[in-house]
Amino acid sequence: MTRSVDAQSLAQVAREVAQEAAARARSRRTELFPETGHRPPERSVAAKSTPTDPVTVADTETETFIRELLGRRRPGDAVLGEEAGGSAAAPAGVRWVVDPIDGTVNFLYGIPAYAVSVAAQVDGESVAGAVVDVARDRTYWAALGGGAWCDGPDGRRRLSVNAITDLSMALVATGFGYAPGRRRAQGALVAGLLPQVRDLRRVGAAALDLCMVASGAVDAHIEHGLSPWDWAAGGLIAAEAGARIVLPPADSRSDEGYPTIAAAPGIADRFLDVLDDLGGLRRLDA
Repeated sequence: MTRSVDAQSLAQVAREVAQEAAARARSRRTELFPETGHRPPERSVAAKSTPTDPVTVADTETETFIRELLGRRRPGDAVLGEEAGGSAAAPAGVRWVVDPIDGTVNFLYGIPAYAVSVAAQVDGESVAGAVVDVARDRTYWAALGGGAWCDGPDGRRRLSVNAITDLSMALVATGFGYAPGRRRAQGALVAGLLPQVRDLRRVGAAALDLCMVASGAVDAHIEHGLSPWDWAAGGLIAAEAGARIVLPPADSRSDEGYPTIAAAPGIADRFLDVLDDLGGLRRLDA
């Protein structure tokens, strides 16, 4: 049971920090990427888990910036970030879980689908979170028990999942890992799922996928091997918008291959049954 916290205050911090970081990332991309091409100078890009898993100087700089902002607003809180790490075990007190740029490949190629994700967890459970769709300047956010919301150029609106009941008409978001073995397993899962749903979408940023479930842009999401910073904010936002969710353990690693699932409640039982039949509820090794 999560101890008593002021989730709304933490959500405000998450929202403000994520928005400031998104503005910085947006500006940094313009500096790194010349107007005549999409790719930045090679010195600005390195590889992480595989040669196809990139990290740019904007990722590391943005995470440093987020840590500085959180340090000023919430001194003493723990931070777990994609680039600089931190304790995977949930500490006492508040832990911030951050992804400075979710969708780095999209950022790298100039595809306008990447996000900044900032979440506050207590005892390993997300109690507040914000995801900024950088290119569209939209902030998805939630506080535990307070619903899910989107702030954008058209104002603020409450989020709610779609009222869909027929899985065959469901639009499903998914994503793929970087290790060839996991990709083969994910490809087999997709091959079995595709004939049973309306269609699949691969946006390339899991935090945005989960927010798309919350907003009704898609009806469900399934992906294996996500890290806590991928789902900590987006999973809460989807849940607060009414989605059924299945999340990895709070201290899990991407190489452990746990599934992350979010689905509109009217199709959730059938979606989980289909995934179970296809082996999609099990861990997929890298």
